[in-house]
Amino acid sequence: MNNLLIYSLALLFWTASPNLHEFHASKCLIEYRSDEKAIQISLHLFIDDVEEALRRQGADKLFLCTEKESKQAETYLERYLRQALQLKLDGKAQSVRFVGKEPADDWMGMWCYLEVVDVTAFQELSLTNAILTEVFDDQKNIVSIVGPNHKKSALLFHKQKTQQTVAF
Repeated sequence: MNNLLIYSLALLFWTASPNLHEFHASKCLIEYRSDEKAIQISLHLFIDDVEEALRRQGADKLFLCTEKESKQAETYLERYLRQALQLKLDGKAQSVRFVGKEPADDWMGMWCYLEVVDVTAFQELSLTNAILTEVFDDQKNIVSIVGPNHKKSALLFHKQKTQQTVAF
């Protein structure tokens, strides 16, 4: 009976609230894999936030990570991520390839996977991360980087700071 009450309250909150969460953040891991000559990117985003950004670009009712997902959903998502997340190595722009996505364990978020291939050692990584900053003034994008020789760095991006560079 107690579980039924909790479920009912959660359902009421879920359907009554237009914003499913009160903070706007993404987290990202960028990892250089010298053995694979690649940079692998794992990006966690809230689904409702991404859908709002895509809605503002004219892509409505995508139903990301659901059974009703639109056939064009990944195309719109990939285009958005290429616009908002850009990477340079030693000053040279890199082509970031969308690998795929999957729902996060909590079903409110999703993991997006991207990669840069044919990467040799580099000294400097420049990143533009403007994900969702055009939608939410309080958006924060947290990025952890594992670079050459397993050197680690962490960056925080927001509306006023969408570009940063790390030297290794």
